[in-house]
Amino acid sequence: MSMKDARGRPLHDLRISVTDRCNFRCTYCMPREHFGSDHSFLPRDELLSYEEITEVVRGMLPLGLKKLRLTGGEPLLRKDIASLISMLRGLSETVDIALTTNGALLRQHAQSLRNAGLNRVTVSLDAIDSELFQIMADSPRWTPNDVLEGILEAQRVGLGVKINTVVKKGLNENQILPLFQHFYEMKIPLRFIEFMDVGNTNSWNMNDVVSGREIREVIEHEYGEITPVARSVRGEVAQRFSLDDGYEFGCIESVTAPFCGDCTRARLSANGALYTCLFTSKGNDLKSLLRMGAAPEDVSRAIVDIWSKRSDRYSEERTKQTKPKEKVEMSFIGG
Repeated sequence: MSMKDARGRPLHDLRISVTDRCNFRCTYCMPREHFGSDHSFLPRDELLSYEEITEVVRGMLPLGLKKLRLTGGEPLLRKDIASLISMLRGLSETVDIALTTNGALLRQHAQSLRNAGLNRVTVSLDAIDSELFQIMADSPRWTPNDVLEGILEAQRVGLGVKINTVVKKGLNENQILPLFQHFYEMKIPLRFIEFMDVGNTNSWNMNDVVSGREIREVIEHEYGEITPVARSVRGEVAQRFSLDDGYEFGCIESVTAPFCGDCTRARLSANGALYTCLFTSKGNDLKSLLRMGAAPEDVSRAIVDIWSKRSDRYSEERTKQTKPKEKVEMSFIGG
């Protein structure tokens, strides 16, 4: 069964936040002045259990779900995350299961993740220069080498790997080419992300956005002509491009080239609310339903009701906003 929202968009992708905690304090996501030592994170009993997450996915699979992505916060901080992957894999041999991570803990977890049935990882890396990396991550314990070692280990154990880089004007524009060169040599796809107005704490300003077009101009000046690559599936967020030798990279342009019209993603927060947009302010409570003993078909009906009423297209309407909109934090529902 496939269902569609009010704008004719199917539900193909579910992003599952397993924790609201992170070991980084990236300035565009969890700035320390808002997520310091006095910040109240979710208590353990408010998080969905792995069994409850599995029941949500069980209820979604008959509705056309094709992809799962585990996020956070930092998902590798959640104890025994491989057991959740194993439970999800037990529901379907064909569903694509991915995980987004900052990579700091990836080296020690890569093998167990692969053994549990994970298909691929997306690693966030915004700078390859150590000093700039630590400024952006605001976490002096970690270095780019920790992340790069995790990427190598993920490759070694057979996981698919992609790299995500958020580019903010006046901060890490000078990392575009060093990062591109590094992952071009490794033949790992790199995706540049425009700085987005997610949440309410990252002091977003349009003047801080480096557009996908500007990023491509930097790359083209150094590497020669690039060619657009057609999207392979509906809902693909990155516009892909290739060099003459076939190497592909991408740009995620939520600000300058919104893709709301093809958005096929829902997000499940760590405390069990289903969000129909990254930029929304309110989720739909599934945890209460689960803890009342709902059957999979009850979960399915609730999701059909939520999704069929969905009409979100915030990125397309952004320039028409006349006053700020309160939005859920990205660290709470995942990117």
